[in-house]
Amino acid sequence: MGKNALVAQSGGPSPVINASLEGVLEACRDYPNHIDNVYAAWHGVEGILQEQLIDLGAQPREETELLRYTPAAGAIGTCRYKLTPEQGEDFERIIEVMCAHDVGYFFYIGGNDSMDTALRVGRLARQHGLDLVVTGVPKTIDNDVGDPEFKLIDHTPGYGSAARYWASIIQSINEESRGISTSECVCVLQAMGRTAGFIPAASRLGDPDREMPLQIYTTESGHTLESLADNVNRELIGSGRCIVVVSEGFDVGSLGEAHDGFGHIEYGASRFAVAQVVANYLNERGYRARGQATWQVPGVLQRSTSIYASNVDIDEAYEVGRKAVEIGVEEGSGWMATLLRTEGETYSVRYDKAPLEKVANSVRHLPAEWISQDGLDVTDDFVRYARPLIGDDWPPIRIENGRPRFARLTVQFIDKKSKDYVPVRFL
Repeated sequence: MGKNALVAQSGGPSPVINASLEGVLEACRDYPNHIDNVYAAWHGVEGILQEQLIDLGAQPREETELLRYTPAAGAIGTCRYKLTPEQGEDFERIIEVMCAHDVGYFFYIGGNDSMDTALRVGRLARQHGLDLVVTGVPKTIDNDVGDPEFKLIDHTPGYGSAARYWASIIQSINEESRGISTSECVCVLQAMGRTAGFIPAASRLGDPDREMPLQIYTTESGHTLESLADNVNRELIGSGRCIVVVSEGFDVGSLGEAHDGFGHIEYGASRFAVAQVVANYLNERGYRARGQATWQVPGVLQRSTSIYASNVDIDEAYEVGRKAVEIGVEEGSGWMATLLRTEGETYSVRYDKAPLEKVANSVRHLPAEWISQDGLDVTDDFVRYARPLIGDDWPPIRIENGRPRFARLTVQFIDKKSKDYVPVRFL
């Protein structure tokens, strides 16, 4: 007689987060002697605290098989509910719910904060004598989980698809700029990435031969509004137009910041956008060319648009989900599934594991050696690193009546076995 498995998601979604979810589910079915039922927490840890659990095994197979090509986190939901050591009642409640439903395996899909939660839950389970295996499944478009040497994880599932999004739209933006540059000489685009510049850096993949008047400002670039304006004007003298990709974490002063449940800046909810401040500054300062600056913030589109998903990213997200189950069943608790690049000219990865304690709350930045000396671009080494991650083909998304057909799970909670509970942060 086996135990039950529980899977949950946390933090911002990604285009391939559900591929990892499907990987976890399918791999659990490969261990019938260890795992009986597979439950999903509705909206992450909040679903555990409120005992809102979905029986994934009871879902139609034709729906769960669509998870692989369903973006974002609408299937089972995610959340930004931060658990801190001071929230002892919440942690006790998590253990209570898991005991009530005979959960022996907990798979947590998320980023660095989520891996910290997984680590804490595993430690608390041991303190309570609960036989609970906790395994992390990496997810973040920011690619900021891991170590500076890329020895714990080469890249995180989700990043390849966000990179493909930017590689694709930068080409279209360039055509727009070519056509309207006499009126709109500067186009400012804001890319996600609070502290790490991997996403804005990916815009270079849309112009690897450096033919566009493109400038990239990562959080690591060292530039200011003043130096940005100087650089843009120099480009305008020569090209008459300029495309600026700026990280949302680029320092432009106060944005009237809003914050999410993890305490991070929620740029999409703040009063001002970085791209807006940059464009306004440029317009006020003036140009060495005709026209004005416009600004765009793709926002959540870069993490939730299915058509730009990378097939490489989809497959790797699925396999890392499967690997997490294999690690949990065969090697025990305290690990995060990971993927590492193999040596050789042809791109390939191998799936491995990293200790949760080493990846919990980790923050990896864009390496300095991948940033050009003038801070306006990335190097060919970065292009060689990122290019394989975006793949070569469009994802095979199922189309019905002219629209993508996404997975639609039945959100019906299993019977509760514990008393009602109000999470600490809800009070």
